[in-house]
Amino acid sequence: LNQGAVPPPGAVRIEELINYFDYDYVQADGGVPFGIDVEVGEAPWNPRHRLARIGLKGRELAARNRPACNLVFLIDVSGSMNAANKLPLVQRSMKMLVDELNTRDQVSIVVYAGAAGLVLPPTAAADRAAIRHAIDSLRAGGSTAGGAGIRLAYQQARRSFIEGGVNRVVLATDGDFNVGISDRSSLIDLIEKEARTGVALTALGFGMGNLKDSRLEQLADHGNGNYAYIDSLREARKVLVEEAGGTLVTIAKDVKIQVEFNPAEVAAYRLIGYENRALRDEDFNDDTKDAGEIGAGHTVTALYEIVPRGLRHPSPSIDPLKYQQPRHERHESVHSGHALTEAASSGELLTVKIRWKAPDGNHSRLQELAVVDRGRGLQAASEDFCFAAAVAGFGMLLRDSQHSGDLTFNDVIALAESGLGR
Repeated sequence: LNQGAVPPPGAVRIEELINYFDYDYVQADGGVPFGIDVEVGEAPWNPRHRLARIGLKGRELAARNRPACNLVFLIDVSGSMNAANKLPLVQRSMKMLVDELNTRDQVSIVVYAGAAGLVLPPTAAADRAAIRHAIDSLRAGGSTAGGAGIRLAYQQARRSFIEGGVNRVVLATDGDFNVGISDRSSLIDLIEKEARTGVALTALGFGMGNLKDSRLEQLADHGNGNYAYIDSLREARKVLVEEAGGTLVTIAKDVKIQVEFNPAEVAAYRLIGYENRALRDEDFNDDTKDAGEIGAGHTVTALYEIVPRGLRHPSPSIDPLKYQQPRHERHESVHSGHALTEAASSGELLTVKIRWKAPDGNHSRLQELAVVDRGRGLQAASEDFCFAAAVAGFGMLLRDSQHSGDLTFNDVIALAESGLGR
């Protein structure tokens, strides 16, 4: 987009567009790690539909209260990184992160190209000159022994492990693993094993062209960590300085969000984005199933488009069933054939359920929040709601979505501008 080109529709992940921005959500209250903020309003692309914005806000953590960090920078110095927006940007980005560390922290540096090597043994973050010198000494060249690099980085992290601290490998690469344990299953097995020992993975993608974006995101997910794409110093500052707490410190792991819609109020619904993060209903209560992490001060936003009860909506046709009688209103996806409970007559639109584990825990806890639709239009919606809806609409237009209706880019701009009050 910055280069004046429209990305391929399949490359647009609407949830990432929405979650790129900061929102003014409620803070965590009591002993829970995050607050839940829900707002329901008119869907801009279809005024007859409703839009539910569900937001989580991770507990803020002051820098002085942050646990000590044991960081291993795992830096790709292969030939594919020999471009201005790759290794040179990595070097400047890592130095930004170093400047955010304090005297309790330590840094190691591992590099990989044709082979992996230790460039900097564990060094106190107070010795910034030594760390910066090691970063500046890096040069690109050779093939990509990504697997060997990851093994050495985790080995170094274990040797320097800080009990009760943040132990994390920070991978900076264009994702082009082409030598070593390059098959996905072996990498994931290794990363999951190390995550269980308390060493997390942050994956930072740099450059364009051969960047394996989806692969890096998946590796970070399996490593109880996070992923970000950095294409400029401005983006590096956002991820590694402004959002350093969320990038480094996990306050809840295996966070799962489930929304139960009231069939007395809702005919159908759809989650906007998150195509590669769908969770089966039966996995919500299964503590053995891995899910995402939330960092300190981190926000997560999900949007659901809702068809109110009584409205007709298109549904895919299916062949007649041999062993079942056709059921009226079969297209209403919230109907399961079960009789309604008393709660269905409460007027509640939906209930948000969230399961999460403490960073060092194995058993999940449950938070719930029931939501009633007050019938608000866009004029009465909050600025955050309008802006998030504008970003979602923008993403749908980029994806050429059938759900965007008559929405135009000018509509998106006007809606976004109405949400820029803060």
